[in-house]
Amino acid sequence: MKVSPLLFSLIFVTSLSSAAVDWPQWRGPARTGVVKDAGRVLDKLSNEPKMLWEIPTGPGQSSPVVAGGRLVFMDGAEGQEVAHCVDAASGKELWRAEVGPMVEFQNAYGEGPRCTPLIDENRVYVQSCGGEFRCLSMKDGSQIWAISFARNYGATWFGNKNPDPESKETASRRHGNNGSAAIDGDRIFVPVGSPKRGTLMAFDKLTGAQLWAAGSDNTAYSSVVAGRIAGTKQVVHLTADALMGVHQLTGGILWREPLKTGAKRHVATPVIDGDTVTVTSTSIGTIRFKITEVNGQYEAKRIWENQQLKVVIGSPVQFEGSIYTPGPGNRCDLVCVDATTGEERWKEPGLGDYASITVVNNSLIVVDSTGEVRLVQASKDGYKELGRAHFVGKTWASPAYSDGILFVKDASKLVAVRIAE
Repeated sequence: MKVSPLLFSLIFVTSLSSAAVDWPQWRGPARTGVVKDAGRVLDKLSNEPKMLWEIPTGPGQSSPVVAGGRLVFMDGAEGQEVAHCVDAASGKELWRAEVGPMVEFQNAYGEGPRCTPLIDENRVYVQSCGGEFRCLSMKDGSQIWAISFARNYGATWFGNKNPDPESKETASRRHGNNGSAAIDGDRIFVPVGSPKRGTLMAFDKLTGAQLWAAGSDNTAYSSVVAGRIAGTKQVVHLTADALMGVHQLTGGILWREPLKTGAKRHVATPVIDGDTVTVTSTSIGTIRFKITEVNGQYEAKRIWENQQLKVVIGSPVQFEGSIYTPGPGNRCDLVCVDATTGEERWKEPGLGDYASITVVNNSLIVVDSTGEVRLVQASKDGYKELGRAHFVGKTWASPAYSDGILFVKDASKLVAVRIAE
């Protein structure tokens, strides 16, 4: 059958408008915390939004991910960190797979997994606090390949009561491997955190074959990001001691900027914007770097610093020239700063000690550690709240957003709530 150009255009546009908005990894489809959900309106939030389903879970701060109508989350059960795959429409469990032993914690955040899964086509990658990394089949949860940070690379798990002096040099091996891996092309970049074998490693995402290892730092809690910076495809990693850019193909460290913080506590994910990288942490404040290349030599130059904006946990989000971020302290503000200058534009108090910030269309979804959800207009001109609700308990897990539905996990349950039509 011959299809007219007009009809073909209508079919193409319709398919685009009806395409599902997936949230397959940490911070969403582009790893930026920003998503465009075309044709959907999100300009208000009822204090009692429509609950689609609720399922019980074990402990853990790992964030859920959604792709192709399936949702993957991790929790703790019977001494194991467990990956679960459920039907995103109903919450019905399709499979579960053990990832690694639960490790002991003595802190406010409790036990259970920290790291967010990553869905890539017919595979999902999961990681335990103790450094067990698995590539699983999305079909049934069967293992495709696996590595152990300790057994394969000497990145041993210490725990937070170990007196070994080396345990003081790492955050992730003392309080849990939190940093999520990233994929670009045929490679997956994993923050293994071995000072002797490599801080950051690249593997063939299909086979698990190691392609390169870079650096001799310990890791903190920050997740890696990949992008093209200064004309070169790089992986950016905020380690326990520095911010570095690594060549995606060769593993060569192109630039490295030392950044020290108390207890090696870098948490936030770097923000890549063109040739700039913005990072924040509890001791250094918020800093924006410009990455340049001249005759094969790379340099990270500080464009601005905001020393007052010292974020304990939580990652900033950049949208339309503004950076939205939790503020400093254990009772933090929601802060908007100018991405070009670092100057504060506005702030609104009242968050808990943590908040995740997600941009959907022109609105901010802000979930704080008390479980309160706010919808705020993304505007440089001031705080404009569009509604708030409270349908989960205390949580440090970021939500996943897909097709108007917000998926949020706390210590005992995972809920699916419709917030946009």
